[in-house]
Amino acid sequence: MAGWFTDTIVDTGRLPLFCFLCSFLLAFLFIRFSVRMIRAQVKWWPGNVTPGGMHIHHMVFGLVMMLVSGFVLIAVASYDTPVPNIVLASVFGIGAALVLDEWALILHLSDVYWSQEGRSSIDAVFVAFAITSFFLLGIHPLGFQGDFDGLSQADAAEAALVIAFFVLQLLLAVITLAKGKVWSGLVGLFIGPLLIVTAIRLGRPHSPWARWRYATRPKKLDKAVYREKTYRRPVIRAKIAVQEAIAGRFDPVIVTAATEAAQAAHDAATDRAADAARHAAAHA
Repeated sequence: MAGWFTDTIVDTGRLPLFCFLCSFLLAFLFIRFSVRMIRAQVKWWPGNVTPGGMHIHHMVFGLVMMLVSGFVLIAVASYDTPVPNIVLASVFGIGAALVLDEWALILHLSDVYWSQEGRSSIDAVFVAFAITSFFLLGIHPLGFQGDFDGLSQADAAEAALVIAFFVLQLLLAVITLAKGKVWSGLVGLFIGPLLIVTAIRLGRPHSPWARWRYATRPKKLDKAVYREKTYRRPVIRAKIAVQEAIAGRFDPVIVTAATEAAQAAHDAATDRAADAARHAAAHA
């Protein structure tokens, strides 16, 4: 194990990235433990930071840490400073965890920390952790592995092949995202063959791709709905269970008359679209 760590992490110059990932993960777990203790009103745990009665969210501390450490990292970039680089990367990782843990608040400009919208913060943390892990293991998307180094000296055919492959990968990623498969599109940027599979398979029923391509193809729409209910929803429930095991239970959705009316309108619109698609297909 020590030999693998030395060969894969230290000798390749990825030790600061490793320290960033460790500090990011530990800071996220700590801050989630902290907010859960505060939410449970545990007496022995310090509460929120409220100088003068104003609640200062922990993303503020995270922003300051990211700005300071990021600035210093840029300032010393041209110098050989291995130890400061490790320390600064660790500080940046802590700051990033504090910011992404409140990503939903930044996105919605509202205190939705424990609401259903707050799940997007956990998703953002998972995405950051996954991307960093790929880079730490030396798995990079096309363009980050020196793919374009020496392209100007290559012959026209080789240069065209590299550029065409790069454009194809981006196109497949866009199609995958348009089909509503965010995680598949993200991971596919690092593992190219996955993009081919996900770009070919059916899109999710409420994705932009489904609205564009399945409106007049009822069989594909019905198949997409079936797959969503049969395969996707159990995965989503498992993901939510993992999220709540780590981050705490989110508040349940409060169903109001307005919510019910909106859902009924959405269901009616979906039924009308499906009926129109079947009618168009029958008279095609």
